[in-house]
Amino acid sequence: MEWEPGYREWAPPPDLAGSVTCLWTQVTPPGGGRATLVLPDTGSDLIWQSGRGAFVAGPDTGAWSSALPAGTVLAGVRLRPGAGGPALGLPLSELLDRRVGVSDLGTGFGARLARRLVPALTPPQALRRLVSEVGEQVSESPVDPLVAEAARMLGGPRADVGEVAARLGVGERQLLRRCRAAAGYGPAALRRVLRFRRFISQVDTGEDALGGPDLARLAADTGYADQAHLTHECVRLAGLPPAALAAQRRPAA
Repeated sequence: MEWEPGYREWAPPPDLAGSVTCLWTQVTPPGGGRATLVLPDTGSDLIWQSGRGAFVAGPDTGAWSSALPAGTVLAGVRLRPGAGGPALGLPLSELLDRRVGVSDLGTGFGARLARRLVPALTPPQALRRLVSEVGEQVSESPVDPLVAEAARMLGGPRADVGEVAARLGVGERQLLRRCRAAAGYGPAALRRVLRFRRFISQVDTGEDALGGPDLARLAADTGYADQAHLTHECVRLAGLPPAALAAQRRPAA
């Protein structure tokens, strides 16, 4: 595993794939890095930071700007929707839009992480311990299967919350309660962020026309009612209109 400047993701070990989206590292170059716009992605992250120790980043409802000092190293494990609440031992809605030190979680798992993931570890040691601790925890407190399936279904371009609840055999109120506890978001918010991530994925992998992406086509392809709907949701979740966000994410020439 490389520890070079920049952000990188790796697939989790096979036994963690049902609960973990990815492992990731971020290293700020010695001269410092530019501020990064962090966008909502439905996940919750357990993170070790050099010189700080371990903390949790809860699910986000909007973008925030991250600027780290030169030489800062982060190692993280991103939990899937439905896995965060059970693993952390508390309703994940309590961590919405928050960054909380593990010792402040008030749970046994948090206390254990605080003891094991001290600031003085080397980055490889920290990532190995983080993966080991998460693996042990999710084996004891696995993902909520109903919420995991709801997230899969809500990821479809034409998903409807009422239809998802009916297909899962639960009422909408029960689905709301279970989603908030295990994923942080209610099902409508989860659908909103999943739809936005479809748009981001299309922007990142598609080829722009000379004047930028075809926003009307992207809106239709990713499940928005129209381009105006896409624009409204993009400003709501990223703080930028779609064309500006796409331009910001375009690789430098």
